Amino acid sequence: MALDGYNLSLEQGTGVATYARGLSHRLKALGAEVGVLYGHRSSAGKDGLLREVTFFDPRGDLPGWRRPLDDTMRMLRLRFGVQAVEVPIGSVETTSLAARLPAFDRIWNIPSLYRAAVLGFGASRRFGRVRLPNAPKLMHWTYPVPLTAEGPGQEALPNIYTIHDLVPLRLPFTTLDNKKRYLGTVRGIAERATHIVTVSEASRRDIITLLGVPEEKVTNTGQAVELPDPATLKPESLVRSELEGFFGLHWQKYFLFFGAIEPKKNVGRLIEAYLATGSEHPLVICGKQAWNAHQELGLLYEDDRREFVPRGPVEGVQGLQRKLRDKVMLIDYVPGRLLTGLIRGARAMLFPSLYEGFGLPVVEAMHLGAPVMTSNTSSLPEVAGDAALLVDPYDTRAMAEAIQRLDADAALRAELAARGPKRAATFNAEDYGKRLREMYARLGIRLEAPA
Repeated sequence: MALDGYNLSLEQGTGVATYARGLSHRLKALGAEVGVLYGHRSSAGKDGLLREVTFFDPRGDLPGWRRPLDDTMRMLRLRFGVQAVEVPIGSVETTSLAARLPAFDRIWNIPSLYRAAVLGFGASRRFGRVRLPNAPKLMHWTYPVPLTAEGPGQEALPNIYTIHDLVPLRLPFTTLDNKKRYLGTVRGIAERATHIVTVSEASRRDIITLLGVPEEKVTNTGQAVELPDPATLKPESLVRSELEGFFGLHWQKYFLFFGAIEPKKNVGRLIEAYLATGSEHPLVICGKQAWNAHQELGLLYEDDRREFVPRGPVEGVQGLQRKLRDKVMLIDYVPGRLLTGLIRGARAMLFPSLYEGFGLPVVEAMHLGAPVMTSNTSSLPEVAGDAALLVDPYDTRAMAEAIQRLDADAALRAELAARGPKRAATFNAEDYGKRLREMYARLGIRLEAPA
């Protein structure tokens, strides 16, 4: 079985990267050999050690003046098919990278593959072709990329694609995607794919309705949500110490949002709703500032300048903004071992996203016993079930009332904290593996876990 490494290369992992890693581990548990296809700019020569070393070297980019010519050559080659090269593994010490790596038996690489595929599709509306060594039984693309895979002798392979959501089509004003190119890509997938996988019934309905895909060609496998034991078994006393030492926060004395700060996540309305409550407990926003983050965080900025108001004794509008910043704490991306502590120690996790294909933060928070407020749209009601407060994400008054309830009602918090882990347990690896096995079996590929 072959998977793509498109999102697995990102340092600050995404929900899609988490999905891809989880899929690789499930396939291994089901007895499959797993190969992962990356697009690192690394050596493709005959020297195996050099291929391995440059694969793990983060400085493998070209000078700016060479990139246009390189892009053009790679786009042209993809039209006719490019052979992936296997990367030997074993010489480079990868212990510190273990959390980012998928489960795999082999790694293949085609330099700049995914960049060339996207640029090439934009120029020609053609899917790129890649040839994989060892003739895997199937290629499962974990993200909608304009590529198809074939065997080393150009023999046809089943190509499965996971489409997590159609947010660029449902909420085009919330993403930076080139919408024409994106629509062309997912329509091309709808036509070419052996099968399409998705992660919720909400996304499945969108794919069938917007792309005109026959119902029998789209399977919702959901996904498993697994957190490492150290995250869940760490003593509460140690979590309390970490919260105070790293962040100056106190156990269950703050509200938490975590995720990318971008229009889709609705952080601007969340801040407005939170401030309307007058709560004495700060709102902690933990996540990378993505596209249009300055607009979402507008209440915390000085006028139209994208600079934070400095702390200290200032007056007037700046004084108000300083006070707002004292109530809303921004934390950039943090590693998982610290994020799980932030979640466990939160009074409640607030996630009023406008649209989600799945809603991984909601399940992670429930798993860790944090009370959750989330949206009543897209996949979030089916994921949260009865273990969260659901609100209209466009209604700041409704959000404020929900936050006030969570702030004031200890019994409600305790009830949601008890329901959450039970609900999260339904997204377990065993059931996910069973759904995967059944889906692959319908395509003629049988997987059996080793005895």
